[in-house]
Amino acid sequence: MNAPVSPAETLRGALAALLDGLPPKRAAQAVDRLIGHYRGATPTDAPILRDRADVAAYAAYRMPATFEAVRAALGAFADAVPDWVPASHVDVGGGTGAATWAVSATWPGERGVTVLDWAEPALALGREIAAANPALERTDWRRARIDAGLGPDLGDTDLVTVSYVLNELTEPDRAALVDAAAAARAVVIVEAGTPGGYARVIEARDRLLAAGFRVAAPCPHSAACPIVPGEDWCHFSARVSRSSLHRQVKGGSLPYEDEKFSYVAATRLPPAPAPSRVVRRPQIRKGQVLLDLCERDGRLRRTTVTKRHGDRYRAARDADWGDAWPP
Repeated sequence: MNAPVSPAETLRGALAALLDGLPPKRAAQAVDRLIGHYRGATPTDAPILRDRADVAAYAAYRMPATFEAVRAALGAFADAVPDWVPASHVDVGGGTGAATWAVSATWPGERGVTVLDWAEPALALGREIAAANPALERTDWRRARIDAGLGPDLGDTDLVTVSYVLNELTEPDRAALVDAAAAARAVVIVEAGTPGGYARVIEARDRLLAAGFRVAAPCPHSAACPIVPGEDWCHFSARVSRSSLHRQVKGGSLPYEDEKFSYVAATRLPPAPAPSRVVRRPQIRKGQVLLDLCERDGRLRRTTVTKRHGDRYRAARDADWGDAWPP
């Protein structure tokens, strides 16, 4: 009997089909132009995904990375609230719906899903891709401006995701969006793993805490982040299989790349956060492993695990950046 196809494999297949008939050079040019726009300041009332070719190229290029980053954040959140499954989900600024795929990969089964985005071509393509995923059959793809007027669109929902969106908004609209999302029972926000992305995540984290939320992940606590913006930043890494389009645009021959991201997952539910979180890539030395941890008391510490620690040493050798510790 054939093994069931994972959501990640289904998504990759759907994205590959999008590029059929689209000249590789045209796809690469579209991605290059769109990357330039996304790295700059984007007004909230000016969609930059102009047509199907733009959206197809950018979706094939970016959706796998967004999917893996959001799935990693959701996985850490699900570990902290193991008995909870969201019955409804709103993806704000979701475009072609990468976060909806990540939610369906984390919690199998159908639920009410709404994707809000200003770019109609992105919504149309997201609806087309979602036909490959039975869990997304009931998705409502709704055009909406991502700004201070979002409150009524969010309604009474279990889970709100906001992935790679805050960078596109003005500071007042970022604050308004987070405040509107705080009507939900859980909020997961993902940004690029850069100093700026981390700063936006911390800004959102502070607003959610002020609204009565508790942090489920990545932090083992809901105290102030011990990392000082401007001196360092908290971010993690997700492994992404590289498509032929990735290789055309970025060059290189490796079959994968690592997507760096920052995130916060917060909830009104009573979470059970990790005892501590590995916040740097573990350093494996002869007979020992160095782990940089964010701990439950709100402090950063380095711990050394040696062969004397037996099973814990073996676990440390297998530990990865972003993992809970001890496992």
